[in-house]
Amino acid sequence: MRRDRNVKIVATLGPASSDKETIRALFMAGADVFRLNMSHGTQDEQRQRHRIIREVEQEVDRPIAILADLQGPKLRCGVFENGMEILEDGAPFRFDLDATPGDRTRVNLPHPEIFRVLEPGQSLLVNDGKIRLKVMASGADYAECKVVVGGEISNRKGVNVPDAILPMAALSAKDRKDLEFACTLGVDWLALSFVQRPQDVTEARDLAAGRAAILSKIEKPAAVKCFDDILAVSDGIMVARGDLGVELPVQNVPPIQKRLVKMCRHVGKPVIVATQMMESMIASPVPTRAEVSDVATAIYEGADAVMLSAESAAGEFPVEAVRTMSDVAVEVESDPSYREGIEAWRTRARTTVADAITVAAREIAETTEVVAICCFTHSGTTSLKVARERPRVPIIALTPLVGTARRLCLSWGMHCVMTSAVSRFKMAVVGAARAAEKYGFGTDSDSIVVTAGIPFNMPGTTNILRVSSIDMRHMDDIEIESGAD
Repeated sequence: MRRDRNVKIVATLGPASSDKETIRALFMAGADVFRLNMSHGTQDEQRQRHRIIREVEQEVDRPIAILADLQGPKLRCGVFENGMEILEDGAPFRFDLDATPGDRTRVNLPHPEIFRVLEPGQSLLVNDGKIRLKVMASGADYAECKVVVGGEISNRKGVNVPDAILPMAALSAKDRKDLEFACTLGVDWLALSFVQRPQDVTEARDLAAGRAAILSKIEKPAAVKCFDDILAVSDGIMVARGDLGVELPVQNVPPIQKRLVKMCRHVGKPVIVATQMMESMIASPVPTRAEVSDVATAIYEGADAVMLSAESAAGEFPVEAVRTMSDVAVEVESDPSYREGIEAWRTRARTTVADAITVAAREIAETTEVVAICCFTHSGTTSLKVARERPRVPIIALTPLVGTARRLCLSWGMHCVMTSAVSRFKMAVVGAARAAEKYGFGTDSDSIVVTAGIPFNMPGTTNILRVSSIDMRHMDDIEIESGAD
């Protein structure tokens, strides 16, 4: 099985998509990565979903990536005596540490760390930004505010602090437990919420200890400001536009998305565009035209993956949502202007031998009749460098490590194949030729580009390239496998 598109699809699992039949149908419809949202459901439920994904993986004989998305700290106000109140524009309102139920003049905010950084003139947002308040005065245990945009406020609504870096770790006590649980379970990616600084990422990386790749969610203005440093210590990025659109003016989000995608492409790290991509399909079998255009924009920009959240987790049409997203991707990638845009965004690679090899592979593929670029990779670095080039032909990533194969399922254009370890380059060429023929990328009369590193099975040694005919597959007796452990 192979996809007819380069961009990958991440589908979130939930109440609407937890049984084996649906998970298998989601994969067949086009899901390449399954997201386990640790904000919802129990660990037992997530363990069951993980087990089913691995069973489906065995049955379809293709590596499948699993991403565990950590919840992150949740900032919420306290409760109200009447359950809710209506805040009027221009009215005063106070947040404090008093646990007494609130009224139309005040409510508890049980987060002293917020009060420590607030200053007059800053904003506080409640209920996904529907209510906006301006801080007039603050102290160690209170904030006197003026209601700028009023509305209904009720028990335990979320609070956002867009104008300050909060002295809070990205990992709550729950997150630390969930991180260890997910790593022990055997997920391939960990998505880290509430990232404000690179130290948040390195803390999670230390705890993961190499058991999963770290993907940083960019959902706070502070993360946008120091994105270069966060990107440097992350394995991948998620542009989480939901919270970004709450804490920043909505018109700022599209250019931020474009810039972050471009920066990720430049360094060859996968980037997901997420949140509200086809939200109307939670209740409708078809998306809006605006949603289709939104998905298409992310694909035109060259994002590695687009993501479905509630559409596949809790919606009425989870399989249809995946299939529709896949159909949009196939159509966009067949548009001649798609290649024009992708290649216009291409940036000069760094000047290592591995960079030169992968650039050469792409240029050969563009100027000859090569049908695929085949990368033998141990850590995944070689394949990621090729994906950075966004070549016009498919990328076949061959690796003896199932963890590498699964992680690469998130990356643009990647067809991941499990293979036995090789010790000679001729064996690599034969193995690549067999994989290209087995998965329908070409026939005897076609040629492939093969890249590898010598000595074999050592990360970061890409230093050799060869153009070979697929009929090389008739040589040495080398086993090619496609499934996972």
